[in-house]
Amino acid sequence: MRTVSILFSFLAAASVASAQFRVSGSIAPAQEGQKLYFVSEDGNTRDSSVLKDGTFSFQTAYKPAKDDMFALVLEGRQYPMLLVSENNEVEVRGDAAAFPVAKAVKGGQQTQWMQAYHKAMEPVLKKVQELNSEAAAINSDDEAAKAAFRAKATEFETQLLNTGMSFVKAHPKAQASLFLLYGELKDRLTEDEFSKQFGSLDASVRNTKFGRSIAEEISAVKAEKADAGMAKDFEQKDPNGKLVKLSSFRGKYVLIDFWASWCGPCRQENPNVVAAYHKFKNKNFTILGVSLDKSKSSWLEAIEQDRLEWTQVSDLQGWANAVAQLYRVQGIPQNFLVDPEGKIIASNLRGRALEKKLEEVLQ
Repeated sequence: MRTVSILFSFLAAASVASAQFRVSGSIAPAQEGQKLYFVSEDGNTRDSSVLKDGTFSFQTAYKPAKDDMFALVLEGRQYPMLLVSENNEVEVRGDAAAFPVAKAVKGGQQTQWMQAYHKAMEPVLKKVQELNSEAAAINSDDEAAKAAFRAKATEFETQLLNTGMSFVKAHPKAQASLFLLYGELKDRLTEDEFSKQFGSLDASVRNTKFGRSIAEEISAVKAEKADAGMAKDFEQKDPNGKLVKLSSFRGKYVLIDFWASWCGPCRQENPNVVAAYHKFKNKNFTILGVSLDKSKSSWLEAIEQDRLEWTQVSDLQGWANAVAQLYRVQGIPQNFLVDPEGKIIASNLRGRALEKKLEEVLQ
């Protein structure tokens, strides 16, 4: 049964004619009892339906703004289908196996561009699933297999970045470009590159609600860097319960490394961090790991498996980790390189970029 509030059920008959945004269609073949969820960008709209004969219909009880984003989430499928409410109605015809790519979508231009985004990312997402399966099958002691996998993972990162950048360049007026830039590319670009790509989007996209929030974030980061550029001090417990302060490392170059045991890209990146640590640990350099784990046992197991020999801290609060919040971390892996005076001199250094930067400052 569809999940609606008592009030909406009471007003349903009266509101059908005046409902401002309606999404309907079919997704076949639906499994017995399979659910389809309908949610808004701000979370205020939440509805669901059991697919009967694959058909569905949702409608809002209010008039959304033309740039409001909504999503259809199919039970059992990892990625949502994104829609924009620029038109009053959207009609979707799709196949469950290909979701969120649809066979046909009738709607506004922004929704059509969202489909173009889903189609462009489809081979990338399939590659993610293949790599995750391959990673899970690698024996922790098989160094050759891990090295081969790291090469594939690096190649995939390049593929994802190229695919994403090509889409953004070709669709400067698409909200899909904004979603892709922030959701997939932000943590793969430097702050300056991200700001430049955001600025390349059409003003109509930058002035959407989502766009304005990103602009505010960019301005806040720039203001913070201009203010001082100093690393904010913090204190958290290591695995033995001992409090460790960032300022206790003053006088050394310190890489603040945000990661988690459950983060696949973090675990793929760890061998690069380990290699950099061993190469430069005797040159006034160290690492302070900050884990976004909740399970202490998983955290400790990953430290041992990945041979992370440097100091590790965590408050075991997951994404709510106080240090991650302090440093505005919204994706991992993420890192900040701090010089001996406590100033942040680089961030988001991955792979060869980390070693190259350390070679530059630790001559």
